[in-house]
Amino acid sequence: MCLAVPGKILEVTGDTPLARRARVSFGGVVKDISLAYVPDAEPGQYVIVHVGLALSVVDEEEAERTLKEFEAAGFGDLAPE
Repeated sequence: MCLAVPGKILEVTGDTPLARRARVSFGGVVKDISLAYVPDAEPGQYVIVHVGLALSVVDEEEAERTLKEFEAAGFGDLAPE
């Protein structure tokens, strides 16, 4: 089973589309993520992440709804801080 999880972008680095990276928070756990597929993503936005790659930008409402569904399914507390 593959799982893509929404996370909130805290910080973006890199000058070119392929080199852009972000620090993304998943309920307080912060990971370094590639923004190569979504080079226009900015801090404060939510992205769907799978294996270290942000696949798409989602609005905050959709991200929070997905996180609540994950929590209800027993994946723990992934709510953004």
